[in-house]
Amino acid sequence: MNLTGKRDYFEKIYNPVGIILYKFHFPPNLITFLSLLIGSTSALAYYNGNLLSAMLLLIISGLLDLSDGVVARLSGKTTKFGAVFDWIADKWVDGLVLGIVGYFYANPFWAILAIVTSMLHSFIKPVVYAEIGYKVKVKGKIKDPLENIGFFGRPETHIFLVIFTILEKLNAPVGLGYGIKLITLLTIFSLLQRLIYLYKNFGDIYDE
Repeated sequence: MNLTGKRDYFEKIYNPVGIILYKFHFPPNLITFLSLLIGSTSALAYYNGNLLSAMLLLIISGLLDLSDGVVARLSGKTTKFGAVFDWIADKWVDGLVLGIVGYFYANPFWAILAIVTSMLHSFIKPVVYAEIGYKVKVKGKIKDPLENIGFFGRPETHIFLVIFTILEKLNAPVGLGYGIKLITLLTIFSLLQRLIYLYKNFGDIYDE
C-alpha cells in the first residue's frame, strides 16, 4: 500500500488539524509530546480492555503526529531536535501499543516479534541516511531512497489496528490476536522489500 509515499494526497485530511493547532499557537514539540502521551494512553486502554477508547486515542495520536510537522512549517519553527523527537515519539507509541496488543491478545512471542520488526522497518531509514545519504528535504521531510519502498509501514499498521480492534469488539472470528500476527508478517515482508531494493541499488563494493 505504502500510504507514506502518498503523503501529498493525505495532507488534505490532516492539514486542517494542523492549521487549527497553529492558530491556537500550539508549539510543534508540545503537539509531538501530546501525541506520545495520548498514544501511551491508548496502549493503557488496550491493556485494560477498553477497546473503543484505545482505538479513538490511537487515531487522535496519529493525527497529532501528522500535524506537528504542519505547525512547525507554518510557524517557521522546524528544528533538528523536533525531527528527532518526532521519530522517538512515534516508536515509543508503536512499541507500547504493539507490545501490549501482541502480549495480551496473542502471546509474548508475537509481542516481541511485532516490536522488533516495527523498529527495524523504521530505523533502517536513518541507517540509510548515514551510510548512503540523501540529497534534499521537501517540506521538512527527507526525500530518501526508501520513501516509496516498503508496502507496509506505520500508517498501514495503525489502520490495521483500528480495523482489528473493531472486529475484536464485535466478537468477529478474527480479532486483535489475528491482526497483530498479520501486521507483523506484512511488516517483515515490507522490510525484506526494502533490503532487496537497497541490495540491488547500493550493493556494489565501494572504497572507504
